[in-house]
Amino acid sequence: MIPMPLLETERLFLRRPELTDAADVQDYLQERQIAANTLHIPFPYPNGAAEAWVVRTHNAYDAGEACSFAIVHKDEDRIIGAVALRLDLEHRRAELGYWVGKPYWNKGYASEAAERLLSYGFEVLGLNRIHATYFADNPASERVMQKIGMRYEGLMRQYYLKWGEFRDTGLYAITRSDYEAALTGGWSLKS
Repeated sequence: MIPMPLLETERLFLRRPELTDAADVQDYLQERQIAANTLHIPFPYPNGAAEAWVVRTHNAYDAGEACSFAIVHKDEDRIIGAVALRLDLEHRRAELGYWVGKPYWNKGYASEAAERLLSYGFEVLGLNRIHATYFADNPASERVMQKIGMRYEGLMRQYYLKWGEFRDTGLYAITRSDYEAALTGGWSLKS
């Protein structure tokens, strides 16, 4: 793959995660609620896990498996979360994932970053479909998907096992044709 780009929004930079981000990531991911609402983040978040995550993001990008970006607040010049596309290039599709540190919740940062990553996926990577899942008891994550123009595709009952409990999981997606139609119609984040 080509070198990882720096993506920009009104308030954010999306850039390659670096080891210098690890201390902030480690701090944010001590929040149980973030781990509870994501499939792969453990709780308690172990020491050294943030550094290992950074290395995994680099390896996955180099292998063409995923594009993981640090969400960096322009005014603070520090990581506030992460957004990623897990790629299936054979089928020109990807799964979108994201998390934001609790001090930055309810400010639209996840939606802003996710919307920018959609445009990167369709316009640069040439994807045809991007989907995302959320635990059914996490309406904030569902709202992000709605705000970026994804369409609800259904509920997968007891789909994932998280912390010994089967969790219902909702599915949203957007196709290239949906995205292009929205752009033609003057699309932007919906509030």
